[in-house]
Amino acid sequence: MGEKMKEPMTGGKYESNDRYFRAVGKSDSQDENIAKNKADLQAKKELAQQVGTTMKVVTDQYLHENAGASGSEINDKFQSLIREVTNTDMADLRKIDEEKYYNAEGVYTVYIAYEIHKRDMYRTMKRQAKLDARLNESERKAIEDMLDEELKKIEALGDE
Repeated sequence: MGEKMKEPMTGGKYESNDRYFRAVGKSDSQDENIAKNKADLQAKKELAQQVGTTMKVVTDQYLHENAGASGSEINDKFQSLIREVTNTDMADLRKIDEEKYYNAEGVYTVYIAYEIHKRDMYRTMKRQAKLDARLNESERKAIEDMLDEELKKIEALGDE
């Protein structure tokens, strides 16, 4: 077994929590720009997956609590909205750290960390839902209600 190493960008500052989605991307390449671009894409992909997974749980909880809602259709449209927002906007995406290393073999290793404030992501999704012509009024209201619930949870945490 080899020597245990501490990876850069680990610990609470780089992990998602009640207020933030956070992700770290890492990549190696002999070309510095390629390493940086791959680390950047990896971190953004991880963030998009976290947002999608979280909103899937929120949608499932909402549909479970509001059994009268036309479940699968709202779920499908909400998932479509989430994909649209994460594919285009990544609301309030902030790079919180970046580190580059160069080893003796001529390989660059780049770490990039991003965060998105959940409040800003939910507000962007709410705005997008209001503009989405594919949603009927009851679907729009259901999606807005889900997002309002999540926003209330964040606001209950108080200021940072």
